[in-house]
Amino acid sequence: MLEILGYLGQGFLNLIDVTSILLVMLGVAIGIVGGAIPGISPSMAVALLLPVTYSLTPVQGIILLMGIYTGANYGGAITAIAINTPGTPSSAVTSFDGYPLCQQGRTGEAMGIALWASVAGGIISTIILIFFSIPLSKLALKFWPSEYFALCFMGLTTVATLGGKQWQKALAAVLLGLLINTMGVDPIYGIRRFTFGVTALYDGIPMVPVLIGLFALGEVFSNLEKFNGEGEKGKAVDYKWPPFSMHWKLKWSYIRASVIGCVIGIFPGAGGTIASFISYDVEKRLSKHPEEFGHGALAGVSAGEAADNGSIGGAMVPLLSLGIPGSATAAVLIGALQIHDITPGPELFTKQPDLVYTLFASMFFANAMMAFIGVIGTKGFARLTNSLPKRILYPMIVAFSILGSYAVERSVVHVILCLAFGLLGWLMKKYKYPASPVVLGVVLGKLMENNFSRALMVSGWSSFYTRPFTIILFIISIAAIVMPMISDHRKKKAGTLSADAEEDVD
Repeated sequence: MLEILGYLGQGFLNLIDVTSILLVMLGVAIGIVGGAIPGISPSMAVALLLPVTYSLTPVQGIILLMGIYTGANYGGAITAIAINTPGTPSSAVTSFDGYPLCQQGRTGEAMGIALWASVAGGIISTIILIFFSIPLSKLALKFWPSEYFALCFMGLTTVATLGGKQWQKALAAVLLGLLINTMGVDPIYGIRRFTFGVTALYDGIPMVPVLIGLFALGEVFSNLEKFNGEGEKGKAVDYKWPPFSMHWKLKWSYIRASVIGCVIGIFPGAGGTIASFISYDVEKRLSKHPEEFGHGALAGVSAGEAADNGSIGGAMVPLLSLGIPGSATAAVLIGALQIHDITPGPELFTKQPDLVYTLFASMFFANAMMAFIGVIGTKGFARLTNSLPKRILYPMIVAFSILGSYAVERSVVHVILCLAFGLLGWLMKKYKYPASPVVLGVVLGKLMENNFSRALMVSGWSSFYTRPFTIILFIISIAAIVMPMISDHRKKKAGTLSADAEEDVD
């Protein structure tokens, strides 16, 4: 313990110079802006700045990229709350309650909770990374394809929470998301499926057009139905940050979501999106007022953001301990390390402990900078979006949506897909089908299919009922489905009994 604290102290000392401070600040600022722009994911933001690190020292290059990584994961929440346009896939969960809070004029509360939940997630996951990286990486190695499939199945059970009382519509929506993932070339057998001869669809339906179309364009199209063409402005907005007492009430939500994000983040391929959905589901199930979720619950905002940033520390566990990237952004970071002749793995902790613990210190520092920049900058963005007349705001959202869809691969097909999913989002909103389960199905579909096929190829069906981890995850998933059904049945039965009792009294 003392040795770890000593190395960590040295790491902080390595950061106390003007150049390092400016690099962290620059990285966080670039990350926040990049994360807020639809279509620019954290991995893309880090990759775009990777060439800049060639002329920097290894320590300077890493702290710049870590700042971008940290800032980008939070940046997506800004547009998710202000205009219902998630900047990153993982920030989609933040929009479930963040955007309703914004519509209620509580933008300051939503932005404040999102910011400090992100900071809490980043700090808690970094602490876990420092003290438990080795044992957690060994746990990640024990996960077979059957465990990954079971983990994704557990993620699908959150659809019951996302749908609420209209679980049938939520189930239909998640099945649609899973069906969308069947388009493209089969990853195992190489067979083309539902591509309709369009070459651009061989890789399947990309996440960005789906996300932007369903949330951003779907919301714009829905509002245009009620728009009278006048230049009215938004409702009066309270830009005051939430008081400390509000954060204190959400302390357990911050901690739970951060730990969930960190643990799920260590499994390569899982990432912040799955962690955010599962964390949101957990918070809703534990809440005394679950009916508020989806309509402006502060715990819903904190759950998504803390889990999202918590996954950063989790993704760094297999990267540093085993040299295995836990996320797309972590894969880019491996490339950055190798550029500077640094090989991630178990020996990194013994041969270059100064570098490792400077990286850990930079993660703390990046979160502190994110809090500083967030307090200054996000209020201004929220004021800007609210002060703009709708006749200007709506075209801007459409323009950014089209630009974001096109920028990923410079494909006109992606723009067409974005518009198509925008129409789908409008229709789903019109007929009261939740759009979030579609995103959940798209996120989990490919991961489920790949690992299901691999599990069958490795050991056949037996791996699904003989491996302990797989069985435990399936039991948790089934319990998550069955327990709410039993609870609803008991409530209905109690209501019937009370009604009968009243009739007897009469």
